[in-house]
Amino acid sequence: MDIVCVGTISDIVPLVDENRVIAKLGLMLVKQTKNMGLKSLLISSGYKNIDSNTISFGVAPRINACGRMGHAEEALKLFLSKDIYEVNELTKKLNDYNRLRQEKEKAIYEDAINQIEKNKLDEKNAIIIGGENWHHGVIGIVSSKITELYFKPSILLCYEDDLAKGSGRSIPGFDLHEALMKCQDTIDKFGGHAMAIGITIKRDKFEEFAKEVEEIAKNSKIDEIVPIINIDGKINLSEINKEIVESLRQLEPFGEGNKTPIFAFKNLKIDSIRSLTEGKHIKMTLKDGNTIINSIGFNLGYLANDYRIGDKIDVVGTLEINSFNGVDSLQINIKDVMKSI
Repeated sequence: MDIVCVGTISDIVPLVDENRVIAKLGLMLVKQTKNMGLKSLLISSGYKNIDSNTISFGVAPRINACGRMGHAEEALKLFLSKDIYEVNELTKKLNDYNRLRQEKEKAIYEDAINQIEKNKLDEKNAIIIGGENWHHGVIGIVSSKITELYFKPSILLCYEDDLAKGSGRSIPGFDLHEALMKCQDTIDKFGGHAMAIGITIKRDKFEEFAKEVEEIAKNSKIDEIVPIINIDGKINLSEINKEIVESLRQLEPFGEGNKTPIFAFKNLKIDSIRSLTEGKHIKMTLKDGNTIINSIGFNLGYLANDYRIGDKIDVVGTLEINSFNGVDSLQINIKDVMKSI
């Protein structure tokens, strides 16, 4: 059940019905697993609490990296091994593959962003990019990040001799698979579904293919599709305490089909604001009357230039307990911000 739980969460299936039972009971067993490989992987991931996030962001990427980097059998050996020395060696290999995957992913992402900015591809309805020596195993992850960043469908293609092979990701409201069905004169082969595809085209067809997809996206009025955050409820800062936040854990395991509850906080005053990690993230303290709460916005560092101390804002995000230097404090994990109306 512990291994089934890891597979269920890692494969991002909806955590409802029997999958919820598998994940919930399985996580209990993961905490006391007798599988030497899984125990070693959990320790190496560095997570203190074992929950669905630990599996999604600590365990799954390390297993996944094996397949992406061309060594899938190493992960299988890890879970089957009864030899502690072999387990330690395989765990080290999985961590190395994951680091290598991260490095290649970062290099491709930076190359793609440079192309987008240089050629103003973010002004188009769909972002189609090609590159030399891009690794097939991580190109889909980068496409997901590009789509998330610009909220536009993207297709990234790696040139190999006279072919271009790659992956694409879409946004809700635009069926990428259906769109590619209309481009079969420029495509060698493709497969997938509405939100994600794998594709091969002839290298010399790249420009024609990109124009076709752009035209289809334009005709679909993709520029009228806006991202939506579903909010579970509105809450005042004065109503929040540690017990309420801890009680939300009864709804775990969180994941696909059972998201962490998102709350709206209205008319908060910015008490302090700064960017972190070379401008990548943002940290604020927010005030409502006599109540002050810390907040963190991952990948929202650009907002530090848009807001100032004293501004009144509306925030949506999740509630969490941040433990730092042995001290627990309440914190909002920000998903979006707007100026109060």
